Amino acid sequence: MNLVKVIISLLIVLFLYLQFKLWVGDGGIPEVMHQQHEIDATVVKKKKLEERNRALSAEVHDLKQGLEAIEERARNELGMIRKHETFYQVIKPAAKKSPPIVSPSEK
Repeated sequence: MNLVKVIISLLIVLFLYLQFKLWVGDGGIPEVMHQQHEIDATVVKKKKLEERNRALSAEVHDLKQGLEAIEERARNELGMIRKHETFYQVIKPAAKKSPPIVSPSEK
């Protein structure tokens, strides 16, 4: 009977130790969940970077192959124009400001 109590006590202690390791110790559930969140964030970041790389690669290809991309960039970023072209800049007029409304009591 005494041996059974010792075995049961050891099993209980072992069970409690394993529960402690599972919930609090290294490699426990909270740490695994934290690492999973980090992995998810890294995957999202990787997808964004891959998309950016694809766009940059396409732009490099366009710049190497076609003059249209170079011309478009020169026009947009540097404000360049071709010979015998006339540059027109359209400026929208500033909105008229109406006078402030003054209540009769403020007069």
